[in-house]
Amino acid sequence: MEKRYSNDDITVVWKPDVCIHSTLCWKGLLSVFNPRNRPWINMNGADTEAIIAQVEKCPSGALSWYRNGEEDAIPEKVDVETIVEATPNGPLMVYGNIRVRDAEGNETSKHKVTAFCRCGGSSNKPYCDGTHKKIGFKG
Repeated sequence: MEKRYSNDDITVVWKPDVCIHSTLCWKGLLSVFNPRNRPWINMNGADTEAIIAQVEKCPSGALSWYRNGEEDAIPEKVDVETIVEATPNGPLMVYGNIRVRDAEGNETSKHKVTAFCRCGGSSNKPYCDGTHKKIGFKG
């Protein structure tokens, strides 16, 4: 279930089911993204440009943003070449536009960044759910 947080300029969208708990969201901007607080996103904790810059660091795409009033103007696809990166002791990151087919043959389109499980422990396969940290995956 996605959640939206707004200030006067932008809305941040959080998709918890996509989150890989990289902690990059709150490292460097704890005044906005603080997992100890409820709600954990405080849109008044920094200026809009700082919030945008922090959201852009999200490796899974669980966090995104749009300018208020322009939600329909967000392109569905990102115009970039596809890049695959194995992160140390973490997921396989795929940047770009891809189609993912699950074990039952269902296809899902993904855009921007997708994190795939490498440790085998995810309960959300083929996607990473952060389990690699809990089980001490090395690779």
